[in-house]
Order: sequence, then C-alpha cells, then structure tokens
Amino acid sequence: MAYGNTAKQTARGTTGWQRYEVTLPLSPDATELFFGGILEGKGTAWLDDLQLTIDGKPLDQAPPKAIKTYPAEQDTTFQRGSGVVFPAQLSAQQIENVGVLGRVWGFVKYHHPAVAAGNFNMDAELFRVLPAVLAAPNENKRSQLLSAWVAKFGPVPSCRKCTDWPTDKVRQQPELAWLNDEKQLGEALRNQLKYLRQNRNQAEHYYVGTTPNAGNPIFRHELPYNATTAGTTPDAGLRLLALYRYWNMFAYFFPYRYAIGEDWQPVLPEFIPKLTNATTAEEYSVVLLALIARINDTHATIYQDKVLDQYRGLLYAPVQVRFVEGQAVVTDYYNQELGLATGLRKGDVVVEVAGVPVSELVRKWQPLAPASNEPTKLRNIARLLLRGNTAQLPLLVRRDGQTLPIIITRVGPDKINIMLDFGTPDKTASPLRLLPGNIGYLALGTLTNDKLPEIMLAAAGTKGLVIDIRNYPADHVAIGLAGHLVKKPIPYVRFSQPDITNPGAFPYFKYPQYIKKGAGELYLGKVVILVNEITQSEAEFTAMALRATPNATILGSTTAGADGNVSEIVLPGNIPTMITGLGVYYPDGRETQRIGIVPDIEVKPTIQGIKEGRDELLERAIEVIKNSE
Repeated sequence: MAYGNTAKQTARGTTGWQRYEVTLPLSPDATELFFGGILEGKGTAWLDDLQLTIDGKPLDQAPPKAIKTYPAEQDTTFQRGSGVVFPAQLSAQQIENVGVLGRVWGFVKYHHPAVAAGNFNMDAELFRVLPAVLAAPNENKRSQLLSAWVAKFGPVPSCRKCTDWPTDKVRQQPELAWLNDEKQLGEALRNQLKYLRQNRNQAEHYYVGTTPNAGNPIFRHELPYNATTAGTTPDAGLRLLALYRYWNMFAYFFPYRYAIGEDWQPVLPEFIPKLTNATTAEEYSVVLLALIARINDTHATIYQDKVLDQYRGLLYAPVQVRFVEGQAVVTDYYNQELGLATGLRKGDVVVEVAGVPVSELVRKWQPLAPASNEPTKLRNIARLLLRGNTAQLPLLVRRDGQTLPIIITRVGPDKINIMLDFGTPDKTASPLRLLPGNIGYLALGTLTNDKLPEIMLAAAGTKGLVIDIRNYPADHVAIGLAGHLVKKPIPYVRFSQPDITNPGAFPYFKYPQYIKKGAGELYLGKVVILVNEITQSEAEFTAMALRATPNATILGSTTAGADGNVSEIVLPGNIPTMITGLGVYYPDGRETQRIGIVPDIEVKPTIQGIKEGRDELLERAIEVIKNSE
C-alpha cells in the first residue's frame, strides 16, 4: 500500500543518537503495519524511543478504524491445507480435467460480481470442487460438474456498461478464444461463461486492485499458506493452487502477454503433473521457478527463498564473472584480498567448473534463470556459475592461450561486496567527478534528488556529461535530471495499465508523458548515457527519459528489458515473486519489454580490455563528447 525509509538520512560508521522519521499516507485499505531496520555490512545498530502517530496524534489517541469484513474471510476450512490427494500418476483425462478447471476457476475469480464483492473464498471453493472434477470420467461429466459449480456463485445481473475497448485505445485485449471450445467446455458451461463475460463485474474487486497514480495491479487477500510443518512442501492441492494463481494472474494482469514468445494456454496443462509430483521443498521451488521463467520477464523470479538459496549454493567465489565475447570471464573481485588470493586474474576465461564445461552449466541454468532477453539471462547465469555449498572449487581457466587448473576457496556472502553485481560498489562515493578534458562523469547509483540541483550546478561548466546507468538509481531522478536537459516539453513515454473491470485488457494512458524544463540552469553540453544488461527497470525508465532530450546519445549494449512498475505475488508456501505490472512504451508505441533500451552506439567490453583494466564504454563516451565539438 505504501513504503518509506530513511535512505536519504543514513547513519554510517560510529554515529551518536539521531532522530529519524518516516511519513506515509494511511490508505483506507491498509490492515497491517511493518517496520524494521536494515543493516548493510558489519556493525551494530541501536534503536530506541519508537513512536507511531496518526495525523500527529499518538497511536493510543487516534480514532479506531472501522475494518470492513467479508464473507470470504470467514471461510477458513482449508487454511492449513487442501486435503486433496492426487494419484501417483495422472492420466491424460485427469490432466485435461484439472487444466479446464484452472481456466474456469480463474475466469470466475476475476469476472464474477459476487466473487469481486468478497462473498466467496476462491481457494476454498477450488478445493471443494477439485476432487470431483479430478475424478470426472469424460468431458460431458466434467462440464456438468463445472456448470453446477459456476451456478453456485449466484445469478449475474445484466450489465449495460460492459463494453470492450476500441482497438486503437488498447495495447492488449483479453485472450479468451478458449471460451469457444465446445469440446472442452460443453454448450451449457460455454454459454454460462460467455454470459458472465458479457455481464462481468464493474465494481471494486476483492482480489485485485490498482496502485494509486501508477495503476499496476495489486493482488489482495491471497493467503500465503505458510502454516505448514517445517521443512515440508505444501500439499498437492496447494501446489496446484500455486499454478492456478500464477497462471491466471499472468493471463489477466501481465501487460506483455503477447511478447513472451509462446502460447500461454498449453503451459497450464504442462505444469500440472510437474507440480503435483513435486513432493519435496526443493522440487516445488525449482518447478515454480521454471514456470515463472517462462514469461521471460526479468522482474519475475523467486525472491528470498531459503530452499533455492541452498539449491544454488550458500557460498560464493570472491570474483565476479560476466559473459564477455560469449565466454565466462573474470571481470572483477567482490573482495580485493580474497579475490587475489584465488590466483584468478581479470580477463581469465572460466572453461570448466568442478569438471563440468561452462557450456553445459549454461544449458542447466537456462530454464531456471528468469530474464527478458538473452544478455540478461547470461548475466543471471554468470552469477550462479561459481556458487556452491563446498568451500573448495576446482576450475579450469584459459589465460593467454594456456589452460590452467586452479582451486579456489568460496566464502559466505558476508565476506564479499555483492553490490558489484548491481553496478554500485561504493554507495558513499560522490555521484559526480571530473574526467580529463573537462568532462563530467555522473553515476546514478548514488545520486538523489535532494543533491541534484548542486550536482548539475557543479557540472554546468563541463564540455560534456557522461551519465552512467550501468547500476540501479539511488532515487527516482529521471524527470528531475532530464528537466535540466530540455528547453521545452518533450514526450518521452507512454503507458498501458490493466482494466480491472475488463480482465486481460490493457488500455493506453490517454496521452504520453512529457519531460518539462525544471528549476535551475539548462545544461548545454553533449550528454552520453552508458547502459548495459545491468540497466534494469528504474534504470531503463531513466534512460528512456534522458534519451528523449535533444543532445543525448545512448551508448553501450541492450538493457535488461523489464521496464515498468512491479506487482508482487505470493504463492502457497509463502513463496514471493512478482511480475512487471505496467506496460511501458516509447511515445510512438515502440516496445521496451524484452527488447530493452537499444543503444544508439553499440559498445561492449572485450576480454583484452578487461585484462588491461579499461572501461571501454567510458572511453568511447569520452571520444563521442570530444568529437561533438
């Protein structure tokens, strides 16, 4: 609902007592408040005298808030498990039965007015009907069962407002061709669902809403089902629910469904036996990760999962590896002392890891490294290559034409600076520095809006400005920074957002968004923006805004291809993931998802350049500025 922190007022090193405040709007839909502290690196933090106020009044003096309750919340029968038992081997008929149920369940969940009103717990309703549908001997019996089940939700009043978006106003229409499949649905069920589609919910929805201002979906009232025995996986019914939940959220609320590269419909039956047979925690998490990877969205992965951390490895090599010229190359050290102690040098090509060729490891991790495009998938795989659970790791590396066996020691994450993976090794560094030739260098990984006016004032006299977005911006500086580079308003982006009253449709915002001249002096020099596969999400949005300014050039390689606000999803077993929830396009409608921000000048690092310690993108940017005179 809302989030805030003290990132702009951090305590570093030895610091005396200071007062810190976070202020947030209190949404009428909010039901919980979480607070805590984040400690980066080593040390100890003391917190005292915590105060919580509502509109300036202490919490115990604030008026109590009336919390609306829903019938769906009172249906708690299945909170600790589905109770559904699956056979060891599903037949083709059973897979088809369960696949049709998954589509119908999701359709009813997001279209039926009574469900939208919070009158039904859709998880519980699924578990009540699932055993009978699973046992249905044929299509006719299945359709009869589902038709009676849909009728259970009550009559649907006629809807005069239920119209579809004109083609020129919408980027993506619902994908509902399956409603015409008479063989799978039967005539009565098919007519029920078509009538429901024509008279779908037009009010607020119990299970899904949209964020204020941005408009990406918020998934609500989705139980995490984490009250299971420690070390076990959710039961088979809950594992199937995970598939239904994710598959339907994607089908109705992912803005780039058309761009994933395959038909989403067959993915549902494909993963039914995979998930029902995933009886261990590791198998369950790995299968879910493979499902999530199929949508080809860099935002979409599983976050903070201890089972997957163990699967990938709890120990790290103290060296950074990236794919350069198609090979796994040591590019830097996470820890200078430990990195040098491995015997690996920058520019070494890793050929084998524990006797396994790197090419084989890439094939292993391909289905389990969610990403929008190939460079970003390789970025993610490179971070996995040297992870493991044993301290000693034998490698075969190629250096100066020779192949060398080397044994390195892996360490825990507390011994290394993993921020190197995100392009910001030192958060305390100044955002601006002066390069030879009176050229400014601006790193967005440490630039905040409160520092922007003085930074741009300091950069005003430079011949040109290199803006490095091979990192994740420390703040939303896109509009403020671009405002220093334009004389008049310029369109830079167009959005599409979900229509909750027409699930699956993503209409365009009415008009493109504009960059307007901000406060402070106009920067007149040449601007070169550096990007690569680390440039993701907020960084890509920033690159889009800067690209629209008249004197800017994008230099580097294709970015991560995951622009747009994210929407969080929780799956049974309390497994967190997310999807890109907002469509982001150039003003003329060109794509950014999967494609990324394509540079005007393509420059990639080389193995030779890495061996020599050069930043070849920065070198070329300086050359472009010098030649622009």
